[in-house]
Amino acid sequence: MLFFAGTLLNAQAQPIIKGKDTTNWVDATGKKQGKWIVFGKEKEGDCYKPEQKVEEGKYRENRKTDIWIMYYCNGQTKNKVTYTNGRPDGYAIMFHENGKVQEEGTWKNNRWVGEMKQYYENGEVQHQFKFNEGGKRDGQQTYKYENGQVAVQGNFKEGKESGTIKEFYEDGKLKAEKTYNNGNVDPGSIKNYENKDKIAKKEDKSAPAPIVEKDEKPADVKGPMVLNGKYILYNKNKQVTKDGVFKDSRLMDGKAYIYNDNGILERISVYKNGSYAGDTEIEK
Repeated sequence: MLFFAGTLLNAQAQPIIKGKDTTNWVDATGKKQGKWIVFGKEKEGDCYKPEQKVEEGKYRENRKTDIWIMYYCNGQTKNKVTYTNGRPDGYAIMFHENGKVQEEGTWKNNRWVGEMKQYYENGEVQHQFKFNEGGKRDGQQTYKYENGQVAVQGNFKEGKESGTIKEFYEDGKLKAEKTYNNGNVDPGSIKNYENKDKIAKKEDKSAPAPIVEKDEKPADVKGPMVLNGKYILYNKNKQVTKDGVFKDSRLMDGKAYIYNDNGILERISVYKNGSYAGDTEIEK
């Protein structure tokens, strides 16, 4: 939805009134008509070059109409949005800066309706949702891992989980089943399944001590760093990822917290003297 805020900007160019077949034309009543292009020179302080396109599309009676295209500062297409009477209404598609699709679907009355997909930067589908006319998720919904495997799948009704929701491991094996009613899970319905292949991998004591990832930071450290001593690290979602004693940015004694793509804690691995010692229980 944040992308739509950007698409609503009005062109700031001040064209001279010209013939109807020219770009950036204003009629005798001061209304924008026909094809319009906004250039970087109209966007002072932004990263665009003066003659670089920022957005382009058509006006009818001073209102955006048909397809409008916005661009990133690197020249890649940012989004293509269909307008009716000055408001987004119809097919819309957004792109990552690398040019791959980020999300697409139908936008109507300030909400998604029908099928909508979101994609990882590698092009794999991340979410595959279905919305009703009221903009609430309704029908089968699917979350996927970056490798293309289904992570979570089940039905929603009026925006809430309904019926059986299944969770899967990254290798496609069933991880859990839960039954929901009006968005509330039935505790007695929860079934968890262990992945024997994953357990065997977790018990590999030859695994080296984990190193600090680029998106992990202690709360009080900024910029490049080499950690020595006791620290608690957080990811970009402010979740604890590592807690313990570090040497040259490797966790030597402490815990490493592993989350799935949906931000749910899956494992807590324990390290002692720089070696994997096993997993500890996740507190409910």
